[in-house]
Amino acid sequence: MTAEARATPSEGAPPAGEWTSPTATERLRILRRSRTVAIVGASDNPARASYFVATYLLASSPYEVWFVNPRLTTILGRPVYPSLADVPGPPDIVDVFRRHSDLPGVLDDAIAARARVFWLQLGLYDEDLARRGTAAGLEVVMNRCLKIEHARFHGGLHLAGFNTGVISSRRGTAS
Repeated sequence: MTAEARATPSEGAPPAGEWTSPTATERLRILRRSRTVAIVGASDNPARASYFVATYLLASSPYEVWFVNPRLTTILGRPVYPSLADVPGPPDIVDVFRRHSDLPGVLDDAIAARARVFWLQLGLYDEDLARRGTAAGLEVVMNRCLKIEHARFHGGLHLAGFNTGVISSRRGTAS
């Protein structure tokens, strides 16, 4: 059964202790109600995925974006906070760009910061961590890119994951 085919919380919650990935409708609801995003592991390197996501969120989303990295002071002209404990308030979404071994500590920090959503980027997936986050009251999204999901729901994304700018897939005739 696909994630989209699973029951939504209003139709029936999963058994206690079991984690299920949020459906597309649930992810859209998360994005619509959120106002702040803390990017943990934010980088000032334009070649890094976190930088690309940050530039997109600042330019194309309604979110207030907070950068978290203990080694930097500014990214894209904005302040960088050394930890989640230092951001201006409880973040709606904690978007994580850290290695897998760092995730338990980041989850602890997200819980302590009273975040609402713990969002793990592409390639990050750990069901035990998701169950622990859910038990602490967080919604957990794993192995999804916040930029891709936002663009997908707001008309800026092709099904393959990027905006091609192509109106038709037909090739022109050779002259």
